[in-house]
Amino acid sequence: MPERPTLTLYYREGCHLCETMLQALRGLQLRPGFDIRLVDIDRDPDLRRRYDEWVPVLLGGDQEICHYHLDQAALEAFLNVRHSGVSRE
Repeated sequence: MPERPTLTLYYREGCHLCETMLQALRGLQLRPGFDIRLVDIDRDPDLRRRYDEWVPVLLGGDQEICHYHLDQAALEAFLNVRHSGVSRE
């Protein structure tokens, strides 16, 4: 059985889009089986420069899945590729 993927959500405190995406992810988390790693971009100047206008940004490894709003189809495609063991690269 493949390992549960860990998705990284780059966010900032007080961001309503970030909170909305996190709530949506938590609602989906049990069904496909993934973990969520939260990273506050305001704690790291490099991340703040990189993602400032893009948060929330959801990544699976180095691959951006979506930003601003949860793209459930893109998330499911990423998880399906992970589950099947097929690389997208």
